[in-house]
Amino acid sequence: MSSASSEIRVRFAPSPTGMFHVGGARSALFNWAIAQQTGGTFVLRIEDTDANRNRPEWTEGIISALAWIGINKDSSHFEGPLMQSDQDAQQRAAVAGLLEQGRAYHCDCDRQQVIARTGDPNRGYDGHCRERGLAEGLVRFRTPDEGATVVQDEIRGRVEFPNAAMEDFAIARSDGSPLFILANVVDDIEMRISQVVRGDEHLSNTPKQQLLWEALGAAPPVWAHVPVIVNEKRQKLSKRRDKVALEDYQAEGYLADAMVNYLMLLGWAPGGDREIVPWEEMVAEFSLANVNTSPAFFDVKKLRAINGEYIRALPLERFIAESDSYLDPAWDRKVFAELAELAQTRVAVLSELHDLLDFAFLDEPVFDEQSWNKGMKEPAAELLAAAEEAYREAPWTAEELKNRLEEVGGRFGLKLGKAQAPVRVAVTGRTVGLPLFESLEVLGRERTLARIAAARARLTS
Repeated sequence: MSSASSEIRVRFAPSPTGMFHVGGARSALFNWAIAQQTGGTFVLRIEDTDANRNRPEWTEGIISALAWIGINKDSSHFEGPLMQSDQDAQQRAAVAGLLEQGRAYHCDCDRQQVIARTGDPNRGYDGHCRERGLAEGLVRFRTPDEGATVVQDEIRGRVEFPNAAMEDFAIARSDGSPLFILANVVDDIEMRISQVVRGDEHLSNTPKQQLLWEALGAAPPVWAHVPVIVNEKRQKLSKRRDKVALEDYQAEGYLADAMVNYLMLLGWAPGGDREIVPWEEMVAEFSLANVNTSPAFFDVKKLRAINGEYIRALPLERFIAESDSYLDPAWDRKVFAELAELAQTRVAVLSELHDLLDFAFLDEPVFDEQSWNKGMKEPAAELLAAAEEAYREAPWTAEELKNRLEEVGGRFGLKLGKAQAPVRVAVTGRTVGLPLFESLEVLGRERTLARIAAARARLTS
């Protein structure tokens, strides 16, 4: 086998066994940036050999999630999806070749036998079957006894692994089916992968894979292991504990461009302390040499802030279009269009739109009891009565409604901020929301006055 090629070919090789992890998305984006920067190829390989866990919908989910973050299969830089299961013949041929060369051998030992021989339950395989000449059993690769395997990593530098500490590891099951570590290498060689950029949890496997590359007659790729992503407690992100599925963030209303921007900052930073950076600029600047080795903190607050920046930067028509799937289907889209510019300044994720805007589409507001108690303090009933009277004949513009309420508040010794609190709760059900007077203008005189009267009645009942 040979992988000699001057073309830059990177790969992303997920297993279709669940939702798309944000850590996988980060690795995919780093590879995509390299492919675009160098005019190379991004190979999507689906590692689908775990028949008990693989599901076709997960494969479709991977392709869909990649497309959402801009890794599009219609791009000239994209190749795939290629299926690992389609490479079975090449993988079995590689196992046979290693056996023929004496670089691998059959083994029939089980774990209890190894422990009985070594007396150490923590020790790896002891090489017992190396010279037995067995014709069946699982297949082990024979590792060197002396020296060290040196991995030159673009991010971590020179990493040495003593060969004496590396057991003869299994590369195929007793039924002949290749194991992941062998299949992964054969696929990379067959697909002419020149750079392997992946999470650093795979670094411990790299010396074994490098030995396999060399034993199969191929020059190893350029290795690069990106830092692990951790939560606020500095624990590695876990799907059992943390929100890690890219699809969940998409459903919550994060914009694809914002998510891409944030994921690229997990372990790498552009020059000039910038955080909001267009994809084209990140592609131009990205360098593996500038990727950190320290764990990258997945800061949801920072992600929300970046997403809010992207939302506010959208042209209004695009914001309206992006918002549509997060609105109640029954809501009048013309009314939403009137409120959209106000809402665009108030949300960090699009799913917040529902609670922010529902007051404009309901027959009466849904009162948040905490907001009611906070906003309806004395002299709320009297102030609402005065506001109702002031608004009855007022020109229905935001500016005039503000002036009238400011005047009403003055009668009670209240500044506008305090005076508008009971009106806001009466009309929207909450103490915070869209700019009040612009909201009243859209809601209209009749509905506004009816809600103020209803709140006043509730206060005095």
